[in-house]
Amino acid sequence: MKKDILRWQVEGVKNALKKRRVVVLTGGRQTGKTTLLNQVLDKDSIFVSLDDDGTLAFAKDDPKGFLKYSSSGKSGTIFIDEIQKAPNLIPEIKLAVDRDNRPGQFCITGSANIQTLPIITDSMAGRNKRIRLRPLTTGEILNKKPDFLKRVFDMDFPRKIPGYDKEQIFEFAFRGGYPEVVKLDNYKDSKEWYADYIDDLINRDLKDIMNIRRQSELKELVLVLAGWSGKFMDAAKIGAGMALSKQTLETYINALELLYLFDRVNPWVRTDYERVGKSAKFYANDTGFMTSILGWDKKEIMRDSDRSGKLMETFIFQELAAQIDLDKSYNLYQYRDYKQHEVDFLIERDDRAMAGIEVKASHSVSKEDFAPQIWFRENIVKGKTPYKAYVLYSGENTLSFGDGLMAVPIAALWMG
Repeated sequence: MKKDILRWQVEGVKNALKKRRVVVLTGGRQTGKTTLLNQVLDKDSIFVSLDDDGTLAFAKDDPKGFLKYSSSGKSGTIFIDEIQKAPNLIPEIKLAVDRDNRPGQFCITGSANIQTLPIITDSMAGRNKRIRLRPLTTGEILNKKPDFLKRVFDMDFPRKIPGYDKEQIFEFAFRGGYPEVVKLDNYKDSKEWYADYIDDLINRDLKDIMNIRRQSELKELVLVLAGWSGKFMDAAKIGAGMALSKQTLETYINALELLYLFDRVNPWVRTDYERVGKSAKFYANDTGFMTSILGWDKKEIMRDSDRSGKLMETFIFQELAAQIDLDKSYNLYQYRDYKQHEVDFLIERDDRAMAGIEVKASHSVSKEDFAPQIWFRENIVKGKTPYKAYVLYSGENTLSFGDGLMAVPIAALWMG
C-alpha cells in the first residue's frame, strides 16, 4: 500500500489551530481533506464524519446535543468532516466559540465553499481561518518544498533542470492530482474514476448545497466549461448553445464553482489605463479531470498547439494557485485589455512588487515571447513598482534575456 502523501497545508492547519477558534478546511471532494486531518489529529482530538448516516441524522435533529455529545468532556479540537451536510451546526458552533475564546476548538471541513453557500447564514467572521485544499501538486507528489514564488522575485533559479520535457509534463497533467487517481496505474482506470466522480458530485453532493433538478444539463455544462479552461468565458455564447437563460446559466456555474470543479482568476485592474479589461479567466481545477472528461488523447494533444497551450496553462495555474494559497503575501491575477494586450498570469506581492508569467508549451523561447510583458511594463507599470518578466516553457535551461527578462523551465514550479 502506498503511503499517504504529506500535504503542504498540514502546517497551515496546525498553526491556524493555535491562533483561531475555528479552522475551516475546504476543497473538492476526494482532494484529501480527511487524510490531511489524520495528519493533524492528536490524542486529545475528536473526529466526527457526517458521511455516516446515523451521525448525520443526530447532527440535523439535535445540533446542540450533537456538539455536547461529540466533545465527550475532552478539551481537544473537535474535527467535523463534511459539515455542509448539516449547516444547522454552524450557529451552534458560533455560540460555543462566542462563550469561549480559546483557539483550536473546532476544525470543520466541507466539500463545497461553505462560507458562500445560500444555506449558511452566519460566516463566523473574525472567529475562523479558512484554508483551501486543492488536488495534489506535482511538488507534493515528488515531496519537494514550495519555494517557486520566493525564487521568482529573487530571480534565483538553477541554470538547468533536466528530466522534465513536454512529454513528461503532460504525463503529470493527464494524471491530475486527485489522490485516488495518483494511485492508479493506467489512463483507462483514471477516466472511469473521473466519470464516476462527476456522477457522484451531481447526483449526490449537489443536493447538499443547491436544489438543481436538471442534472443532465449540469453534466453537459461541466464538459462545456472544461473546454473553456484557460479562456475568458463567453457566457452569452455558452447560454445560447445550451438554450439556457442567463440566470439559469449563472446558477449552474456558481454551483460548479462551489463544488470546486472550476476557478476564476480575476483581472489586475490597479491602473488608470481606460482600456483595461474587467473579465475573469476561467480554469478547470484539475487537468486530469479536464483531459478525462474531454476525452483527449495525449499523443494527439502533443501535436495540437491550441490544445497543448490550453492544457499547459491550466496545469501551471493549478501549480501556482496551490503555492499562493500557502502565503497570503501573494495574489494571483491576469491581464487583458481591449487592444488585446495580454499577460497570462500576474503575481503581486504585498509590497506591490510584481512578476508576470507567460506560458509556452514548446521547448524553445525567444525575446519576442516577452513582447506582451515588455509592453505591460513600459505602458502600465511605468517603473512605479519592481516588475520581473518570465516565460515558463518546456525546455530545461534557465535563460536570461537581460533587463529583468527570464525564461525558466516549467519544472521550476516543483524543482526550484
